[in-house]
Amino acid sequence: MTTKFDVNSVRDDFPILKQQVNGNRLVYLDNGATSQKPQSVIDAIVEYYATTNSNVHRGVHTMSQQATDGYEGARSKVRKFLNASKDKEIIFTRNTTEGVNLVAHSYGRKNIGPGDDIIVSNMEHHSNIVPWQMLCEENGANLKVVPIDDSGELVMDEYQKLLSPRTKLVSITHVSNALGTILPAKQIVQMAHSYGAPVLLDGAQAVPHMPVDVQDLDCDFYVFSGHKLFGPTGIGILYGKENYLESMPPFLGGGDMIKSVTFEKTLYNDLPYKFEGGTPDISGAIGLGAAIDYVNSLGFDQITAHEDALLQYGTEALESIAGVHIVGTAARKAGILSFVMDMAHPHDIGTILDEQGIAIRTGHHCAQPVMQRFQIPATARASLAFYNTKEDIDALVKGIDRVIEVFS
Repeated sequence: MTTKFDVNSVRDDFPILKQQVNGNRLVYLDNGATSQKPQSVIDAIVEYYATTNSNVHRGVHTMSQQATDGYEGARSKVRKFLNASKDKEIIFTRNTTEGVNLVAHSYGRKNIGPGDDIIVSNMEHHSNIVPWQMLCEENGANLKVVPIDDSGELVMDEYQKLLSPRTKLVSITHVSNALGTILPAKQIVQMAHSYGAPVLLDGAQAVPHMPVDVQDLDCDFYVFSGHKLFGPTGIGILYGKENYLESMPPFLGGGDMIKSVTFEKTLYNDLPYKFEGGTPDISGAIGLGAAIDYVNSLGFDQITAHEDALLQYGTEALESIAGVHIVGTAARKAGILSFVMDMAHPHDIGTILDEQGIAIRTGHHCAQPVMQRFQIPATARASLAFYNTKEDIDALVKGIDRVIEVFS
């Protein structure tokens, strides 16, 4: 059964969107930084603390069992959301950054050594650059960078040239947070696998906008953050193929990651708990499960169609304004409108828009190499979600007109 996507009804589910900022209706266009939360997610977190709060896995009492059921139920929801084959392939983390660092530490330290190559792209978030730089400095490996063209597309011929028997890992974003480019993830994985190299995909900016099937992609690791998927902050996901996770040593020591401890030897727990040391973010996991339920209730067919139409509307609107230049014009994009103006620095743009209740992100978006590639210090970034409307875009255009007025 498919019902028509009613964006106004969807907006009613998000209490924060009803408020005013600086005397104006809130126009929230900073979803690439974090998304807003539907009432159902807020309720799930409140209900957990009001009725169920207890530690998981360790108690025989009723509330501990209920908390464990909620926590593990959320893991199953994530597994289905990503179409992973087993719940044990889903590791709860704090965020995307921790997921990347976990792989760099537990897989990288063990399997990547002097003279080996790690491949990333020119459009990575710093969190998918710095952990690999740290590993290269420690182990004597080489960091190779796939360039991007003027539209913000990955140069696949150059990627092919970088691949070799020395390639021990490819770690690349699924969707660029600074440009909105959707990368050909399945092709990237296939090409790396032809050289025996595993692939990590940074899905932080992908999962809110499109269905992700890790089995179809055949990626070896996939990471994302709950707070960009309309869930709470402090919870993230690492998906890993079972054979890789089984072979990797733990990331943190203590808590649930043990089977037994003596001063002579510690035996580590089975998957997924081997990588979940300490008390986890139980409410965060439950909130993420509720967020996935909400997204599933809307359906990605409707979400993607609405957002694609909105992105096209916004692109055409910004392109029609003299002195405004969109940065990132790839053929396939998701939810990102990054732009610069001839007459105003992005920080000034953001400040003037904020006076009108319009929230955007300004700066380098934790992607300084992207800015260097386009020879700009920063961009203004409007990032979309399914609760945004054409009226939000119209307000953005009106706000940009105000910037032009101020600087004329």
